[in-house]
Amino acid sequence: MTQLPSWAAPHAAVDTASGPGGVDWSMVAVLRAQASERLSAALGEDRTRLDRSAQQELGRAIILELLQAEAGDRLSAGEPAWPLAVQDRLGEAVFHALFGLGRLQPLVDDDRIENIIITGHDRVWLERTDGRTVAGEPVADSDAELVDFLVFLASRSEVNARPFSPAVPRLHLRLDGGARLAASAWVTPRPSVVIRRHRLQSVTLADLVHRGTLSAVAASFLAAAVKARLSIVVAGPQGAGKTTLVRALCAEIPPWEAIGTFETEYELHLHEMSDRHPIVHAWEARPGSGERGPDGRQAGEFTLDEALYDSFRFNLSRQIVGEVRGREILAMIKAMESGAGSISTTHARHGEAALRKLVTCAMEAGAHVTHDYATRAVAENIDLVVQLHLSTQPTGSGGFRRDRWLAEILAVTPGERDRGYATTHVFRPAAGQPAVAGVLPDEYRSLEQYGFDLPTFYAEAGGGTL
Repeated sequence: MTQLPSWAAPHAAVDTASGPGGVDWSMVAVLRAQASERLSAALGEDRTRLDRSAQQELGRAIILELLQAEAGDRLSAGEPAWPLAVQDRLGEAVFHALFGLGRLQPLVDDDRIENIIITGHDRVWLERTDGRTVAGEPVADSDAELVDFLVFLASRSEVNARPFSPAVPRLHLRLDGGARLAASAWVTPRPSVVIRRHRLQSVTLADLVHRGTLSAVAASFLAAAVKARLSIVVAGPQGAGKTTLVRALCAEIPPWEAIGTFETEYELHLHEMSDRHPIVHAWEARPGSGERGPDGRQAGEFTLDEALYDSFRFNLSRQIVGEVRGREILAMIKAMESGAGSISTTHARHGEAALRKLVTCAMEAGAHVTHDYATRAVAENIDLVVQLHLSTQPTGSGGFRRDRWLAEILAVTPGERDRGYATTHVFRPAAGQPAVAGVLPDEYRSLEQYGFDLPTFYAEAGGGTL
């Protein structure tokens, strides 16, 4: 009886450690296309009749048949037979291309890599968990091959397939295992891809203190703020760690509270942490496809705005919005008015810029939302803005290093007629390090009953005793 290679054994855990060396990637691309065509024909229109495990077993059989046929063709043409090790690596690569991420799979599986940045098939940068950014190997033999694989990847998703074509030149996709892929092509000189892999999922504020992201006293303040049901916006540049901090804040939510999460692609994954968060309703936005209807919407479109309005019938204790980018801020504000303790994120350079951006987002809902109304709504319903800092420095070895820390915490209150709100630096910026204690508004002294280390705060702020 012929022994199956490791990747072809049913339910096998496929080894990705062999790396890209020794694989004919042009052959992989050809075999993947052939295997995909045969698999689609075998499954027919009803792809759901076989679960993922059964589809993979069928795929393994198809790949074995293709490899055996190719090996026979090589012998008939007088070419040397493949060594078993080469055939095994080739089959593994085709399997990954068909069911995984192809040449990207070893990078996504590498626990040392946090983000993968691609600006062309042969221009690859890897952001590592230690903060360094280093060059990587090519992920395709050409830009056309990379785009072809992205199109295949987008259409393959059983849960949330997405279009990617010259007519729809952008792609945002949730990958197996929790990574998020963003890609553009046809409107960029070369295909651009970023894969974000959140390595810190089950994270706490104590973990972030240990990593130097914030001080212990700032962590005690934020933990108390969550328990006291203050509404918090986490702001910062892309890649600053906003999602990680939101996960850590959510770890302070009592387990009996029902949580709703609202994201364009699942990143928080609170619904997968049933030991910490037993009751989570997780919504994911869905882009439409095809022509727009009379209402200007594409068929099948489902927005965060709609998800937030739908959530009002789910008896939620908290609404967590992965990122506020537009008119969904109005639904978020309604959620804050209905029940305090919401958490959301947005991109901004500093804390006050985050408030201005949220006002602008609210005004995108239409002319009926005036600047005064938007400002008042933001000021009355957001209690804290937590700003994160991201800096990038060359390492001297051709790479870069990224450092992240909590830069400031602003308390927000209505006031100051010109701006419509007033801010206080509870934790103020400090050069080259996490924020330090600043000025504590009187109403925040009550957070001591939720665990805020008030004596240490005043000592750090230079305020002496209580």
